[in-house]
Parts: sequence; structure tokens; C-alpha cells
Amino acid sequence: MSQVNSPETGLLVTNAGVLSLVQDAGRFGAFNLGLTNGGPADIQAFYWANRLCGNELNTSAIEVSIGGLALTAQLDCIIAVTGAPMPLSINGNQVPLWRSFSVKAGDNINLGFSPQGVRCYLAVAGGFVIKESFGSTATVCRESVGGLRGNKLVVNDVLPCKRLVNMKDKPEKLMLPEHAQPKYSNEVLLHTVLGYQRQNFSRIEKRMLFSSEYQVSKHWDRMGYRLQGRAIKADIEGILSEGISYGAVQIPADGQPIVLLNDRQTIGGYPKIGSVLSLDLAKLAQLLPGDKVSFTPITIDCAHNALHLAHNRFLAAQLEPLCSEEK
Repeated sequence: MSQVNSPETGLLVTNAGVLSLVQDAGRFGAFNLGLTNGGPADIQAFYWANRLCGNELNTSAIEVSIGGLALTAQLDCIIAVTGAPMPLSINGNQVPLWRSFSVKAGDNINLGFSPQGVRCYLAVAGGFVIKESFGSTATVCRESVGGLRGNKLVVNDVLPCKRLVNMKDKPEKLMLPEHAQPKYSNEVLLHTVLGYQRQNFSRIEKRMLFSSEYQVSKHWDRMGYRLQGRAIKADIEGILSEGISYGAVQIPADGQPIVLLNDRQTIGGYPKIGSVLSLDLAKLAQLLPGDKVSFTPITIDCAHNALHLAHNRFLAAQLEPLCSEEK
């Protein structure tokens, strides 16, 4: 695909929304520097946005939380929006998600507020031209790295795009059939692999975790989701600080589980009963306060199988070309 870099033009932010962040697939290999992964909270929706634009899966896109983002195109390009069902309009005309669109210079792109779910992803064919920080464009505001300035988007920011030279270089317009689109819910089951610190939780405490229902508390963000429900107690109050994995389920002193996500701290000293399957974390990241969460145990072998099956289904899923009158 022939492309010309055009760093002065791209998508102009006219309304930044509640929280809009540049994200690629994440920053890895920098834990020794105290830098966490970042990356998309719903990696599945992120991958689909890039695939609909014909991009490599790691290509930078915009993660829009809650909604309210408005952009003006400064050049002709192709975009796709996936994830939570935020109302999407181009020049005031509402259009569906989970497909790619041609956008012309001067067009206005607006995302409303989702009736269900939290995050959606806007990708552009060819990707955004953004300098990497420590090997990634992923924005982590707490660490002031990634994105345009290590922070969320603000009005008058310009997200530079790669200009496609001519029509024949543009990727085919595609859509993901409705039956293949993820379904968002206000109830999520988290498959959890017990960790080595499970020995610090009695059989009763583990059974209570896996038989209780929790709600998302008011304390939720990209660092993690604090849950409310039956308190879980360990036989120790803390441990020596150690590295924390994506999806770790921390049990602090009050016994209310915290499921850690992309922007978690790199080390911590709370006991951890296990880690949630990454496929389920994408679903968790679409929940709002008051939504329901429950846990179920899974072996590490079953977790590996689930990941491989999901990856194969993703690769095998067929995108449908749009007929000319729909483009």
C-alpha cells in the first residue's frame, strides 16, 4: 500500500470526550523501569477495529471511554469504530459500528454516549503517526508516557494520519457480520486461575469467592476494578512486594477483591488469590458501577486452550465486503 506521511494533518479533536487515549497493543519489557503495559482495555474490540481498516493488529488507535469524542477530518481517510455501542455519526448522519467508512476532508465524526458498555475503539487505515515512548504509543496518564503528550486527548489536538496516495491504494471497505460481533452485558463471569498464594486462603474462603456475586464499585478505572460483595480473607495481611500480572485478583485488608487491568502498578504487596483469563478482562473492562461479576475456577491448561481457540476463531472469522452503494 503506497502511503505518504503527512504529520501536519490528520484528525482534529473538536471535543475530547470523557477520556480518549491513544493506544497500541501495549508496552512490554519495561517493568524494570516501573512502566506498566497500558494498551487497550478491550483488546478484542481494538483488534477488530484495526482488522476492519486493513492494519497490523498492533497499530495505534483511539480508545474512547464513556463517549463524547468529536473529530474533524483534515484529509481523506478510512475509519472503523468497534466496541461499546456508542452512537456514531458522520456529518450528523448516524452510521453503524463494526464496519469501515470512507471519510473526506472536512467531515465531522461524532461519538455519543453508550447505553451499555464503556469503551470503543476508532482506528484509521494506515494508522496514526505517533512517536513511540519506550517502544510503544500506549498512553498511561499516571506515568505520563505514550500518546501525544503522555496524557489524554484535548481539544485542538491533531492525530496525524498516513495519507493514501490514490483510490486504488485504499483498502476494501469491510464489515463484521452481526452474528460475529461481541455481545456486551452487565453481567460477566470471570474464569480465574488460582495462583501460588491460594495456600493463604482456606477452602471455605475459596468456595465463597466462587459462589458469591459481586458488583462493580464506584472505584473503577484502567488500573483495575474494585468489587463489592462477600469479603474474602487471607491468613496473612500482606506479602513482600512482587510483580503483578495482568488480571491479578488482589485481596486487600477489607477483603473486597480488586481485579487489576492495563494501567496497574508494576509491584504490590497484597495477597493475590489468582488471575483472571485475559479474554474475560475485555468483558470486565466494559462494565459500569453496579454491574455484576462472579468468579469461576479454571485450570491453566483450560485457560491456554481457551486462548488458542479464541485466537483461531478470530483469524477464521470472515469480514464481509460492502457493496458499492454502501461504501
